[in-house]
Amino acid sequence: MNLKRLLLCLPFGLASAGAFAAGRVPADYQPEAQRLMQAATNSLFGFTRLATMCDTFGPRFTGSKNLESAIDWCLAEMKNDGFQNVRGEEVIVPRWVRGNESVELLSPRRRKLPMLGLGGSVGTPPGGITADVLVVTGFNDLKNRVAEAKGRIVLFNVPFTEYRETVIVRTQGAVHAARAGALASLIRSVGPFSMQTPHTGGMSYADGVKKIPHAALSLEDANMLSRMAARGEPIRVRLKMEARTLPDGISRNVIAEIPGREKPEEIVIVSGHIDSWDVGQGAMDDGGGCLAAWEAARLMFQLGLRPKRTVRVVLWTNEENGIRGAMSYAKRHEAALAKHTLAIESDSGVFQPSGFGFLGSGRGMEIIRGVGRLLDPIGSGNIAKGCRGADVLKLVRGGVPVMHLEVDREKYFWFHHTDADTIDKLNPAEFNRCVAAMAVMAYVIADLPETLPR
Repeated sequence: MNLKRLLLCLPFGLASAGAFAAGRVPADYQPEAQRLMQAATNSLFGFTRLATMCDTFGPRFTGSKNLESAIDWCLAEMKNDGFQNVRGEEVIVPRWVRGNESVELLSPRRRKLPMLGLGGSVGTPPGGITADVLVVTGFNDLKNRVAEAKGRIVLFNVPFTEYRETVIVRTQGAVHAARAGALASLIRSVGPFSMQTPHTGGMSYADGVKKIPHAALSLEDANMLSRMAARGEPIRVRLKMEARTLPDGISRNVIAEIPGREKPEEIVIVSGHIDSWDVGQGAMDDGGGCLAAWEAARLMFQLGLRPKRTVRVVLWTNEENGIRGAMSYAKRHEAALAKHTLAIESDSGVFQPSGFGFLGSGRGMEIIRGVGRLLDPIGSGNIAKGCRGADVLKLVRGGVPVMHLEVDREKYFWFHHTDADTIDKLNPAEFNRCVAAMAVMAYVIADLPETLPR
């Protein structure tokens, strides 16, 4: 190894340099990285395929024909691409059906309010629920006004701050409202921006607490009702929801592989979740993540870059309302998880990528940061600690190092779980950089002489 190569090794740690003395280190993969980045950023194939999937199948909610038809299409296309071991692994999944639904403001004036029932909610009686509305600013405000809630519909008008902080109103609002004696609960949609576009998403109930209907209004209307309440105007609405939960059904995780040329039993996963909510097209969440992962592997195959280890594309089913796909995979492949080198997930939209979040050993982080330097030309080389990939996190118990693709999420929650999650919100150039980032990371880790340390 010449001096230049040696210096390139040093940021990865002296232990890394010694471990790779007999073979290649991350920095040595610059030619392959450049080929993958050039191929990814000069192609419309993956983005065009994403548009085809979105336009052909629309939203792909768990339990729907749309989802299963999209899975059939993915499997057929992957076989045409030349992937091996293409299959759908069956998963038992929940089935929630929205049905017809509406919220109508009856006083102080009449208006139909855009709304979306929240996933898992029970429905109303056939004639709906007509009641006065109590507007509160959060759980503490409701606790202070609990005497006013009985027999009313509670509206939680909670401004968006950070998703993980604000989403608790969506997931637990019905429980708090029911404990206060409310007939139903409404929330201001969990998001920072709206054009009368309510956001759906999962919610939960608690044992021993009455199940009441739970739905989301747009930001605009939640604020309007708050202003009416502040003026002392009596607010009355009629809520109708046909929502119901059916017996569990069967879906599939989509799997396709490029078998490793030397260590095929060792696996690097690139992934996204193929299901979406039942609105919009699921283009951003998470069709884009699925197609970026798929395209990353397809480009390796097209360029003749077959790594030492197997690269496995996984399109998880049922991430949105159960994560049953990832849990089923972890159980089905439990014995093989010791040979899973890394699992990468894209589920934050395919906007401009900045790098990855990694959850694994300190030694593994040194190597991952070395690979990240190869992505500096497309501004995607930053490696942070921690992983937000809901599906791949289910593999951590098996000791699998996991990571998520980090992107500019400024507008992600504008469209998240809404009818506005459509292909036109995505930029082909940004999508391609996401493809490039995942392709380089997956290929290098799959080809290194040393297995990524746990």
